[in-house]
Amino acid sequence: MKYLPSLALAVLVVTALRGVFSGAPVNFPLLLLLAVVVCGIAWAADKFFLAKRRTAGEQLHWGVEVPASIFTVLLVVFLLRSFLAEPFRIPSSSMRPGLVTGDFILVNKFSYGIRLPVLDSKVVDTGSPARGDVAVFKAPHEPEKDYIKRIIGLPGDTIVYKDKKLTLNGEAVPQVEDGTYSYVEFGQFLTTIKFREKLGTHEYLIAQFPQFPSFIPSQKYPGTPVPTCSDDGNAVTCKVPPGHYLAMGDNRDNSLDGRYWGFVPDSHLRGKAFFIWFNWDDISSFAFKRVFRGIQ
Repeated sequence: MKYLPSLALAVLVVTALRGVFSGAPVNFPLLLLLAVVVCGIAWAADKFFLAKRRTAGEQLHWGVEVPASIFTVLLVVFLLRSFLAEPFRIPSSSMRPGLVTGDFILVNKFSYGIRLPVLDSKVVDTGSPARGDVAVFKAPHEPEKDYIKRIIGLPGDTIVYKDKKLTLNGEAVPQVEDGTYSYVEFGQFLTTIKFREKLGTHEYLIAQFPQFPSFIPSQKYPGTPVPTCSDDGNAVTCKVPPGHYLAMGDNRDNSLDGRYWGFVPDSHLRGKAFFIWFNWDDISSFAFKRVFRGIQ
């Protein structure tokens, strides 16, 4: 019980930092590392120097006591977040129906290699994305932002997206209609056609607006630093270069993805999304249909 105040304070510190800087181009892992270092210095100073000089009943100065008390918890949070699992929040509707705005998910940090915190350089190769994985990565055209999409193409693959259907290396990706799917966004009630698609070992749901084209050339990002797909105004052809991946959203007509800004370099991968652990709307309505669920 004596550790509860420290735990609560550490959670508040981490949450506050994340909340303040989530919308700004700030390196949050670096901020967390600096917090660990500062609190670690305070803890070491108290442990090895100040504690020996204090007389019985003497109180430790709050400027040392507070950071020293939360050091252990911050260190554990930093290590877990860096090497095991990191929480993310779904910011948009691009991965509907499977993932909705407001879902809090966990991302496996060692699925695609163990990387050094802050530097993001891979030191141990533990695996690579598989077709159909839902991955979190730094966007090639906006490296300060994290994106979440489904891995459609691996290095060397050729993917064609035409008439709202995927072709992978000359073979059609299985797709079966599965009713409709509706949701509200920006005050509008939207209805899509839902399909069940299978890619590799993954079977999942996608959404499409029948009135929208397969590709909108005007939305193509012009300044991306990586190779991009080619298009004829309707169909898109993507030849994935070595060391890169093609990622697309499941809400196919409401997703700015690899069709528009190109391929994801291996060095930009953050991890594999595997679990939905919280959604405020789901909890507050007592529906409990989304929380504690795996990600297809």
